[in-house]
Amino acid sequence: MQEFLTLGISKGLSEILLNHGIRNPTAIQEHAIPAIMDGKDIIAQAQTGTGKTFAFILPILEKIDPTAAYIQALIVTPTRELALQITDEIKKLTADNDHIDVLAVYGGQDVNKQLKKLQKNIQIVVGTPGRLLDHIKRETINLSQADFLVLDEADQMLHIGFLDEVERIIKETPFKRQTMLFSATILAEIRKLANKHMKEPRYIQIEKKQGPAHSVKQIAIHTVDRAKQAALIHLIHTHRPFLAVIFCRTKRRVSKLYEVLKSSGFQCDELHGDLSQAKREQVMKRFRDAHTQLLVATDVAARGLDVEGVTHVFNYDIPLDPESYVHRIGRTGRAGMNGLAITFYSSADKPLLEAIEKGLRIKIPKQNLDNIKETKNPARAPETSGQAKKRTSPRGENNDSREDGRSKAKGDKGSHKKGRKEGSNKGETLNSTRTSRTKSKGKRKSSPKPTKISSKRRGR
Repeated sequence: MQEFLTLGISKGLSEILLNHGIRNPTAIQEHAIPAIMDGKDIIAQAQTGTGKTFAFILPILEKIDPTAAYIQALIVTPTRELALQITDEIKKLTADNDHIDVLAVYGGQDVNKQLKKLQKNIQIVVGTPGRLLDHIKRETINLSQADFLVLDEADQMLHIGFLDEVERIIKETPFKRQTMLFSATILAEIRKLANKHMKEPRYIQIEKKQGPAHSVKQIAIHTVDRAKQAALIHLIHTHRPFLAVIFCRTKRRVSKLYEVLKSSGFQCDELHGDLSQAKREQVMKRFRDAHTQLLVATDVAARGLDVEGVTHVFNYDIPLDPESYVHRIGRTGRAGMNGLAITFYSSADKPLLEAIEKGLRIKIPKQNLDNIKETKNPARAPETSGQAKKRTSPRGENNDSREDGRSKAKGDKGSHKKGRKEGSNKGETLNSTRTSRTKSKGKRKSSPKPTKISSKRRGR
């Protein structure tokens, strides 16, 4: 707590952070908070999962006037999910303060509900560019007195094509505002935007070269597209992730893989742009509560996704650029936890993989489909208090009662190992091993599914 006090954060907010298990500030918070408290415009570059959300939330909460009846802070995000996450974090920090109200504004939600909430005393608005402009046209949002403007995930907003919309939103705010821009990468367009709309911004760069977090072990597995489904299922059985995000390149491929995993008995959901907002929120709630184990998603839909307990990321389709790769695998290995990122690539994908390695100045260990059984699982390391906390149900039951079901899972795992051993003795490959299991199916009532975690075993 003392560390946040030295940054200018009040004792009250510091105690709330401590109650949420946050004792020490991250590097981006140490550098950004004092500058924001001093009223400086900032451009902050830090990789995902470094705590940059609190880097702007905390000083804004310290500086806004709870008695003022106008919008004092505007936070612009590229996706609905990120807008909701930031809003939830602000609500956690202001749960005991009846004088500070925050509203998430995004597409897919009933406009009339947003209009009713906007009639109240809202100090902080978090929104996506499209819906913000919709309210500006309706004259239902007045940003003429806004003191703080935050552009979060600026590089992704430009990538999606929101540059013009962001500029129009900025013009609705007063010149005297304080502007904060956060981005994983600082592109030429972002520098141009900053030069045009910011006043002598202070540049904060936490890492000289944007790259994956050191807590994430990376593996690339060479395969062909028709073998991906079987390989993925095998890896899930082998690594038994607590929670995993599986990335596909298109909405169609997401839905197709989701149906395959669902029919295979896995607890999974799909997340893509064609889902209604209500459906997306339901999917995210189930995943956060660990009611589903696997989330199959597109890049844009999962942008900014921050869920405690994600142990694995699978790049079912290889990302198209280094930045997307970093953002994808950044869903795991967060908050000091270990994670594992596995990327499938074909011979045609080799140039993309080489471009990722060159762009990030890394070398990703590679394996062939035949030896994927030998991959080790760093994410199954001994649990920290954060994981133990994650497995506590809302009713106060310890989800580590999941251990009660591990004896069964252990037996299941043993039967799988036995099957694999018999297959290897016959010189069989992964596919023929699966065939031998099918032939022996009559000897047992059902094939064990050690990765499917029932609600009963979770203690829910």
